[in-house]
Amino acid sequence: MTRRAAVAAISAGVLLLLGCSAGAWTGDESAPAPTVGADATTTAKAIELLKSGTKFIDRASFRVDVDIASQVTTLAHTDNVNKRADATISASGRGIEIRMIGTEIFMKTDLDLPGVGHEWMNLDPARVPSDFALSFAPGKNDPGGSARLINAIVTARADGYDVAGTIDLTRVGRGNGINFRPGPDGFPDAARSNPFRATLDADGRLVSFLIPAANGMPSASLRYSDFGAAVDVARPHGAVAAPDALYPQLGLGG
Repeated sequence: MTRRAAVAAISAGVLLLLGCSAGAWTGDESAPAPTVGADATTTAKAIELLKSGTKFIDRASFRVDVDIASQVTTLAHTDNVNKRADATISASGRGIEIRMIGTEIFMKTDLDLPGVGHEWMNLDPARVPSDFALSFAPGKNDPGGSARLINAIVTARADGYDVAGTIDLTRVGRGNGINFRPGPDGFPDAARSNPFRATLDADGRLVSFLIPAANGMPSASLRYSDFGAAVDVARPHGAVAAPDALYPQLGLGG
């Protein structure tokens, strides 16, 4: 599997809302990166600091940028208080657009999905797969998926506004934001202690979570910004009901 094949995650049969997915590399591996050691108490304090840094998700609007190896990207704006959100997911110049207003979900894609056109569609929330998460509900309303990253941390140490340590990429799981899928031979053993670095701003908000390319895994980054900015989302004119053929093609699948 080539690096390009491993990270080109958006395909006709595999879509993931508000996030990106990457498989383990099986060739041309990067060298293991140095890691940061920390005892259990130090790690627990750093993790609590990061969790506290995500409280803005339920309290203010924000922007999310997700990038995997500069090949798969997501740009999203979310206002969970007023229930407005939009997102654009791109890979190799193609992708999908999402708009959410209250309980309404609209989607348009230029991917050639069987039985699906390229016009704006109105989705039935009850038929959307769980790993194609579309919700303003607490715990399910972060297009960056920061909780899954924080919960997969193995060791961490805080130094002022910076937190560094190791993360078990096999535990990140599926959902909004960054996702990692195993290659044909599974995850590299070292993926269970991959380095990461996170940054908080002066107000204690998480503004970046960076995973460098190492141990046979691609680089990935999550960034938050534009706190409190207005999120204006318009209902697309002429949206049609999403066809039955769309729903089985949403989510990570497999």
